[in-house]
Amino acid sequence: MTGKDRYRALCESEPTIPLFSQAWWLDALAGENQWDVAVVESGGQIVASMPYVVRRRLGQVSLGQPPLTQTLGPWIRETGAKQSSRLARQKDLMQQLIKVLPQYNHFNQNWHHSQSNWLPFYWAGFTQTTRYTYRLPELFNQDELWAGFRENIRRDIRKAERRFSLQVRTDLDLDCFLRLNVQTFERQGKDLPYSNSLVLKLDEACQRRNARQIFIAEDKHGRAHAGVYIVWDKNSAYYLMGGGDPELRKSGATSLCMWEAIKFASTVTKSFDFEGSMMEPVERFFRAFGAQQVPYFAVSHTPSKMIRAAQCLRGLLRA
Repeated sequence: MTGKDRYRALCESEPTIPLFSQAWWLDALAGENQWDVAVVESGGQIVASMPYVVRRRLGQVSLGQPPLTQTLGPWIRETGAKQSSRLARQKDLMQQLIKVLPQYNHFNQNWHHSQSNWLPFYWAGFTQTTRYTYRLPELFNQDELWAGFRENIRRDIRKAERRFSLQVRTDLDLDCFLRLNVQTFERQGKDLPYSNSLVLKLDEACQRRNARQIFIAEDKHGRAHAGVYIVWDKNSAYYLMGGGDPELRKSGATSLCMWEAIKFASTVTKSFDFEGSMMEPVERFFRAFGAQQVPYFAVSHTPSKMIRAAQCLRGLLRA
């Protein structure tokens, strides 16, 4: 049995491995043969792991993560040891993970917010940029969640329900959501960063696991105003995709869909992750739901001089 096979078995039994690091998630978005995993074992069990997607272009090998995947990064089995021993163990295991990575020219991954120690990677020559997500850590009290929203969010939700008589449906198909999703990118003048066929493959995998729900706000004329797509595991739900009709943007539909998604999430998991954004308007919208700002790391390493030169040139062109 290979390390990847053992990792697959671990994913089926270990609830602390985040959703985006699960083998079935990577199979759906990267393909079974396009990802692998570095593992460290002790006493017959995996004690540390770090999955990665392998890409090859022009003779250069990059290790990263697939589309629609917010984070990967290392997972360390917790032992309940005191802090000094815990950090020493993390250092040892992370150094071992780095050693068992395949040879690469470029490495770039976002790490799950629960992994707050990247110092062993710094010592190995990696760099990091701090990014932020927004999270609702507890979902059990809907009254408290509602009270935590900024007034503009509550106003949008009331407007959507009362003035526009919108109803949020969960029985509409993926195609209906994707039409809204692509309209949002078209309005922004951007290309869709993933294909519909990739989303379909992920959607089928999530449905087999009962790990996704689509929320679409529809008016009495049957027009779809906005939609939200969430996924979840036992620990957290994640806002994965959204979309809206640009001609119906002022109805408050997106806020209503998000509220219904949060309420639904409270029935299947513990917390809600908006997945964050470094774009100011999106950050402002997520923050308005009373969510906590949580940092996570974007960790990279580029041994290739050719790739470093290309990155430098792109930076100069953007300046």
